[in-house]
Amino acid sequence: MNSKLSIPSAILALGLVVLGYQVSHVLVKGKQLDREVSVKGLAEREMPADLAVWPMQISYGGNDLSALQKTLDRAATELQTFFKEQGFNADEISRGTTNILDANADPYRDPQQGRINRYKATADFTLRTSDIAKLERTVAAAPSLIKKDIIISNKNTWMPIEYLFTKLNTVKPEMVEEANKNARIVAEKFAQDSGSKVGKIKTARQGMFSINNRDQYTPQIKVIRVVNTVDYYLLD
Repeated sequence: MNSKLSIPSAILALGLVVLGYQVSHVLVKGKQLDREVSVKGLAEREMPADLAVWPMQISYGGNDLSALQKTLDRAATELQTFFKEQGFNADEISRGTTNILDANADPYRDPQQGRINRYKATADFTLRTSDIAKLERTVAAAPSLIKKDIIISNKNTWMPIEYLFTKLNTVKPEMVEEANKNARIVAEKFAQDSGSKVGKIKTARQGMFSINNRDQYTPQIKVIRVVNTVDYYLLD
């Protein structure tokens, strides 16, 4: 009777051994795959701005509203002529709203405080161009308008001219590739120091692109940055 059970028992025992080996192999392999390193790869480059927006205004004061309007219209025509002489076309310079303030309508005006002009008229203009060099030459030439009784005021004192970089899509692919390569270099250095090797990528996350001025004195030069995060498996 024992001889009859010996063969099935042996087969069962062998099966348990094989199953145990397979489970053990899976556990060891799974433990190896749990080893990973998370690194960040940076890509950064400087690019010149390709678009500039200059919001400005001119202002005049007076007591005769009709005369004030004529003065403002004359100055506006002179200003547009000046920009055309600098090489800008009609599509690049646009006239915005005209505002006229009446000091007598100000409820907070101190009646004891003297004033020179009752009315103040302001006209807004915006220059929008992709020719940054021509814009800078025009800014340098703008004081010559004082001879024509025209003074340009910056509408945004905190940012007189806004410089923009609009061609991000042209540099994105190369910068993403560069960031990933730098991440791989960091991972390989880490693996070398720990006596391991870098395996396949487990996960990868692309960071947000940022565009900032190089510094407060050169806003026409932009610094573009992206940081990618990559998780690699580590192998023995």
